[in-house]
Amino acid sequence: MDTLTRMRAFVAVVDNEGFSAAARAQGRSKALLSKYVRELEDDLGVLLLNRTTRQFSLTESGHVYYRRALDLLREFDDLREEIRDARAGLAGTIKLSAPRAMADVGIGRSLIDFAQANPDIKLDIELDDRFVDLVEEGYDIALRITQMEDSGLIARKLAPVRMVLSASPAVIEAHGMPKAITDLSDLPCIVDTNSRRRNMIVARNGDGEAVSVPIDGPIRVNSPLAARMAALADLGFVLSPDFIVAADLREGRLVEVLPGVLGQESGIYAVYPHRRYLPAKVRALVDFLAVWFKDNCPPDGPCLAPGAP
Repeated sequence: MDTLTRMRAFVAVVDNEGFSAAARAQGRSKALLSKYVRELEDDLGVLLLNRTTRQFSLTESGHVYYRRALDLLREFDDLREEIRDARAGLAGTIKLSAPRAMADVGIGRSLIDFAQANPDIKLDIELDDRFVDLVEEGYDIALRITQMEDSGLIARKLAPVRMVLSASPAVIEAHGMPKAITDLSDLPCIVDTNSRRRNMIVARNGDGEAVSVPIDGPIRVNSPLAARMAALADLGFVLSPDFIVAADLREGRLVEVLPGVLGQESGIYAVYPHRRYLPAKVRALVDFLAVWFKDNCPPDGPCLAPGAP
């Protein structure tokens, strides 16, 4: 435990960029933290920090030790939490990030159903359309609607999401039906700024090659639901997840444009930090969501909760 205590002290000093700030954050004295770091260096036989009266810097060995210490401390804490979870059963709080659009349509029911099935688990849900930093901001898990790219996170795909380009009949009558994806550069488009590409649409041309098409128009908004409303108000063409506009397409309020030309399929993902020992309560949530989405999201249609329009 002495080694763990010293290791935590060293990491705290580096994270807080100094002994004084680390002492305030840890609720310990600056002298005690300095003692722990000095003992750690003596035990290792190397200098980890270059100290001056005003600042410090990591040595080369300090950089290596800091990176490995972070991994070891996380694994130790994860193991301790796993054992506590197993002893206590499925209980505690899960801090979760999810996009607003998910909560405002039928698939938000998945989290309500989990809460009903697990009364001893408290869901602390933050609805935010930005991509939160799970580790830095202390989230256990995030639900994301995206094309998952390589990262240091673990992602489990819950359901496919087809991106749909559409417009109202009035917009199509006024501007004509696009014949190629490149036509969108000269047409009014509603830009959903949640997209990582923002004012670009990636699609396939007639030869099957990927092309990036710049778009612009009368409104830019960081919400697929608000973008849908703008499309219904005849403001332009819009790119949306299929479950956002499914009812509008079915009822004729919106018309799909250039079906089959868009690029890589997106999906709904459960994303969590890379952990060897995933807490039982988080694993239970991921497993529950995987079954829920399998039951409610057909492979050839949009995700809709039971009874949703």
